[in-house]
Amino acid sequence: MSRSPLLIVTPHSSGQVPADVLRDMLGDAALDKSTRTAFLRRLFLDGDPYTDLIYALPGARHVNAAWSRFVVDLNRDRDDRVDNGVVKLVDFTRTPLYPDGFVLSEDAREARLRLIWDSFDRQVSAELPGAALMIVGHCMGTHGPALGHDTGTPRPAICLMPGEDDAPSFPRDLWPALKAACEAAFADVIAASPYERVTIGEPWQSDTLSVAHSRRSGVPAFGIELNAGLYLGDGGEPVDDAIRALNAAFAVFTEAALALLA
Repeated sequence: MSRSPLLIVTPHSSGQVPADVLRDMLGDAALDKSTRTAFLRRLFLDGDPYTDLIYALPGARHVNAAWSRFVVDLNRDRDDRVDNGVVKLVDFTRTPLYPDGFVLSEDAREARLRLIWDSFDRQVSAELPGAALMIVGHCMGTHGPALGHDTGTPRPAICLMPGEDDAPSFPRDLWPALKAACEAAFADVIAASPYERVTIGEPWQSDTLSVAHSRRSGVPAFGIELNAGLYLGDGGEPVDDAIRALNAAFAVFTEAALALLA
């Protein structure tokens, strides 16, 4: 089966921060190599590290984030103004991202959204005509973070996010088959790990990008969250064999997902 009808989006895979934003976050310390490197690594690992690699499939369409989610979170509504919203003021441990007293002006906020959120939105929209399925790829921590609805709760191996029961972004009648296809494709990966279960809607039911673009385009879409413990070792180092295994399993899963819609 051709993968050309498949669009894969990774909104949180980058750890890059524009220099002007980095100066806002770190002040003059942004010019210090060790401080800058440590800070950028922390932001990268608090995003969805290596998901652009895990979800990369030859022949599919791809849209990958250019900038860190801590610059602009592309999987948030444009007008989401909470402190963990589209322009984040804190990280997932509720540690401030900016110095005391920093205020992001409305003009600066709008400029950032216009340059990053709007351009990404246009890129995704441009790839959707002719697509049969959009998958938004994420990873999640092994336990719920301090900033979240499931703080401290152990998370499953994989979570599928096909939308709300009454507003699905992927056909509701196909959810059981989608879950079964995921379980089959990732069975060996899960069996070799301490993480169990493929879930639908635990800990999240919907993915903002999937919902928004499915409604606009009519293309079925869902999000997928992989437990980061499946492929990150001590200190956040990637385990190459695990990334290869996840990528191979994802390829099998996508073929099954496309077949369900045929």
